[in-house]
Amino acid sequence: MPKKKKSNRFEDSDDEVPSIITDDDLKNANDQIVPTVGKKTSQQKKNKDKKVGKSSQDDKGETKSETKKSSKPVVNDDDNDDDENVDDDEQENNEGDNDKSVDEVTNKMAKLTHKEKRKLKLQKAREAEEQLLEECMTLDKNFTISTSGASLVDNALKVEEFSMSAAGKELLVNASLSITLGRRYGLVGPNGHGKTTLLRHIADKRALRLPPELDILLCEQEVMADETPAVQVVLKSDKKREELMEELEKLSKTDSLKNSERMTEIYDELQAIGADSAESRARRILAGLGFVTAEMQDRPTKNFSGGWRMRVSLARALFIEPSILLLDEPTNHLDLNAVIWLDNYLQEWKKTLIIVSHDQSFLDNVCTDIIHLDRQKLFYYRGNYTQFKKMYEQKKREFNKELGKQEKQLKQLKQSGKSSKAAEKQIKEHQARKSGEHQVGNLLKRQKDYMVRFTFVDPPSLSPPILGLHDVDFGYEREKLIFKNVNFGIDMSSRIAIVGPNGVGKSTFLKLLAAEVEPVSGELRKNHRARIAKFDQHSGEHLPASETPTEYLMRVFNLTYQDARKQLGSFGLVSHAHTIPNGQLSGGQKSRVALAEMALRGPHILILDEPTNNLDLESIDALAKAINEFQGGVIVVTHDERLIRETDCQLWVIEDHSIAEIDGDFDDYRGEILQALGEKVNNPSVSAQMAGAI
Repeated sequence: MPKKKKSNRFEDSDDEVPSIITDDDLKNANDQIVPTVGKKTSQQKKNKDKKVGKSSQDDKGETKSETKKSSKPVVNDDDNDDDENVDDDEQENNEGDNDKSVDEVTNKMAKLTHKEKRKLKLQKAREAEEQLLEECMTLDKNFTISTSGASLVDNALKVEEFSMSAAGKELLVNASLSITLGRRYGLVGPNGHGKTTLLRHIADKRALRLPPELDILLCEQEVMADETPAVQVVLKSDKKREELMEELEKLSKTDSLKNSERMTEIYDELQAIGADSAESRARRILAGLGFVTAEMQDRPTKNFSGGWRMRVSLARALFIEPSILLLDEPTNHLDLNAVIWLDNYLQEWKKTLIIVSHDQSFLDNVCTDIIHLDRQKLFYYRGNYTQFKKMYEQKKREFNKELGKQEKQLKQLKQSGKSSKAAEKQIKEHQARKSGEHQVGNLLKRQKDYMVRFTFVDPPSLSPPILGLHDVDFGYEREKLIFKNVNFGIDMSSRIAIVGPNGVGKSTFLKLLAAEVEPVSGELRKNHRARIAKFDQHSGEHLPASETPTEYLMRVFNLTYQDARKQLGSFGLVSHAHTIPNGQLSGGQKSRVALAEMALRGPHILILDEPTNNLDLESIDALAKAINEFQGGVIVVTHDERLIRETDCQLWVIEDHSIAEIDGDFDDYRGEILQALGEKVNNPSVSAQMAGAI
C-alpha cells in the first residue's frame, strides 16, 4: 500500500485531532475565537511552576529555566502553588513567559485548517453533551431519568442505580439493569408501570448512558406507506449491503484496473456478509409473517393497512439482526399462524432479545430469562415465564412468612409496654444487625397483590340446536364469495377455536354467527330464546361518552353503585377509571368495560374475536378460567396459543371457502403450518410440555 502523505504541520492525519493541541487550545478554539495576545488573565497571574519558583534564584537562571520550559505548550494546572510572596522580578518573568506561551498557542490556532477547527469545535460540543448527561437528564417534558452510568464487562451490560419517571410518576427508583448478551429476556409487570418506557430509553442509549457502539433496535413503528415494495423495504434496511451494491453499480460503468481491483474487494465483502442470500432470507421472513405470495411481498407498502405495515417493520428488524433487539408486544398485529412462525423463528435467535408480551406461551417458548418490573425495581429470574411464576410465588410465600414474624414481634413488643414507634425502631435495629448492614432499613410492608377475576353469569339451560349456519354462501361482493355451502353448529357445551391464515375470513365468520352480516344464500338458525354476545376490538365504542363506566352499568343493569364498581374491578379496570367519562378512557379500558357488560348480560353463547389484545397476562389467565367455568358455549378467534390450550378448544380451520374440524391437536396444526413454510420445527410448545400433552 502507498504510504500516507503526512501534513507538514502535524504527524496525525486530517481524520484526527492533532496531538500537539492541548486542552487549553481546545478551550481557545471554541467558536474559532483566537485569544488576544498579551492579555493577562487572573489565572495566568497566579500560575507559577514549582521548579522555577525556588527562592534566591537570580533573574538569569530563572529566565533560562522558563525559556526551556516554554518550548512545550502551556497547560494551566489548578494544583500549582499560589504563593503570593513572589519576587516582583520573578512575577514579571513568569507573566512574560506566559505571554510567550499564549502567543505560541495563538500561532498554532492560526495555522489550523478550517476542517481541523471544525473538528475541535465538534469535540467540544461532544464534551458538553457528555457533561449534560452526567446527572439527571430530561428527555422530554414528561420523562426524566437519572443514572450513574453503564458498563459492558464480561459479555454483560450493566446499568447501576438508575431512576425513571414519566408525567411526574416514578416508574423505577434506584433500579439496576443487567443484560447478558446472547440471552432472550421477557420483560413483564403490570400495565402502565413503565415497560414500554424502559424499552424506549434502552433504545435511545443516551438516556442510560449505554456504550454507543452497541447496535440496539426497538421495533415499534410501522414502515412508511409509499411506492417501495415490502421486500425492498426489508432489503434496504441492511445499510452496509446497500452501500456496497451502490458502489459496485457506479464502478461497473467505467472500465479501469483500479476499478476492477475495488470491484473484486466489494465482491469479497458482499460474500462475507451473505449478500447473495439476502433476498431469499428477506422473503422467508416476510412469508413467515403472513406475506405468503411473491405478489404480496412485491406489493408497495402504500397498498397495505397499518397492521400489515407493522409486520413489514417487524420483518425489517428480524432481517437486520441487531446486537440487541427490543420487541414491544410483537404478536399484537399478528394472526395465529404468524405467531407460530415467529415463536419458532426466535427460538433460534442467537443475539440479545428483550420482549414485552402478554402472550404466555410465546414467553415460555422464546425466553431464557425473565425481568420482572415490580415495586419500581427490576428483578431477574433464569428460565421462562412458567418457571418465573413458580419462583415468584415461592418468593411471595417467603416474604409473607417473614412479614408474619415481624407482625408477631411488633404485637409482643407493644404488649410489653413499648410504643409503636419504639417497637418498630427495635425491630429495624435487630434486622440491621442480623443482615450485617450498617444502616437501619425499613420494616416489611404488606403488598397489595394485583388480582383480576372474570366471571360470566351462567345462563339457563337450552336444548340444542342453539346456533348454526345452514348451506350458507357469503361474500361482500356476490362475484367474490368468501364462503360457499357452509354448514356449522354450536351448542352450550361447545369450545371452538377458529384458525387459518390471515385474510381467509375468520372475523367475517364470527359476524355471520352474530347476525352482523347476512348470507347471500342459505340461512342462520338460532334458538329464539338464546342470547348471543360478541366481543371484538371495536367493543366499547358504543359506550356513551358522557357517562362514567359506573353510571353506565348502574343504568343498564339496575345495579347499586357498589355492585357496579365491584363488577368493573373484577375485570381489571383500575379504580380511578370507574368514575371518569367513557370518552376519556383508553381503548384497553373501554374493552374491560365491554367485557364486564357482556358478562352481566348472561349470554348462552360467547363469540370472542381476539379478546386478549388489550389484556395483560393476569387478565388472560382470568379469562381462560372464566371460560372454563362458564356453562354456555364459546367460539373464539385468537392468536394466543395458551388460551386455546387452557380452554381445551376444538380447532376448526377455514380454508378453500369452507370450514372443517382439524383431525389432531394444536401441536399437529403447529407442525403443519411450519412445514408448509419450509421451516424446521423447533421444540413443541413448552406449554404443552407443562400440561403433559407430549
